[in-house]
Amino acid sequence: MSDLSQARAYGFALITLLMWSTVATAFKLTLAHASVLQTLMVASLVSSLTLLMMVVVTGRTGLLFKSCMAHWRFTLLAGMLNPVFYYLVLFEAYDRLPAQLAQPINITWTIVLSLMAGWFLKQPIRRFDYGAAGFSYLGVLVIVSQGNISALATANWIGVSLAICSTVIWAGYWTLNIRDTRDPLIGMSLNFLIAAPVVMLLWWFFDGAIPPVEGLLGGLYIGLFEMSLAFFCWSLALKSTNNAATISNLVFLSPFLSLQFIQWFLGESIHATTYGGLVMIIAGIGFQQLMHRRHPSSGAT
Repeated sequence: MSDLSQARAYGFALITLLMWSTVATAFKLTLAHASVLQTLMVASLVSSLTLLMMVVVTGRTGLLFKSCMAHWRFTLLAGMLNPVFYYLVLFEAYDRLPAQLAQPINITWTIVLSLMAGWFLKQPIRRFDYGAAGFSYLGVLVIVSQGNISALATANWIGVSLAICSTVIWAGYWTLNIRDTRDPLIGMSLNFLIAAPVVMLLWWFFDGAIPPVEGLLGGLYIGLFEMSLAFFCWSLALKSTNNAATISNLVFLSPFLSLQFIQWFLGESIHATTYGGLVMIIAGIGFQQLMHRRHPSSGAT
């Protein structure tokens, strides 16, 4: 593969990195003006239309209808997991927690994914998987406590539990995705198209209010960048590279850049323990991935 293609891959990866890094800030800014259901309603509609436009532009409209007819049950289940349940729980967690706490917890979904794949898909779970999970969640406790053990007693454990629950839902979605035979763009588009009416009904029955301009713009940003364009750019990055592992490792930069955006735009004072806990979380994930590359098909280790 040419140097130009690799440069293209890095370009798309960095664009994706920037979009993902702004997500936590966008969530908090939007939820300051709109309810969870209002935010999800706007974002899911925008994402559905954006993904549909991508399907049309890439000339895969016919495949969209064929896939919908052939996989409607799978699409319904996947769409309920993402975006409906996942973003409902995630937005609720962000509504209750400081962004610098909710965001690091959210990235632990990769740890949960490896465990769920073992439990439900009968893939081997090694001892280092449990060790990596334990070390990463110890990092979560460091962030929650902010270096003060007594602070654990007064922490917002409902918000923390919701954030952890969101990782389980997201990991469950990607566990299901392992068995997904649909084209990635087609599958994501169908998930959002089938979920959008459900979100609209939930919003209509339990909220019904139109968010202010700030909430509308925030929902537009989340739907356009977090839920759709980031996915598209990331897929282009992976298709353009001859070393997917190198590109994927760039994801580890996103949480640290995200903390800077949180500090600059939300005014949160980032605690040293937040960085320390985040390093522990990423170290656990990185160790797990390294061990899986070294022992791709071994039994318990």
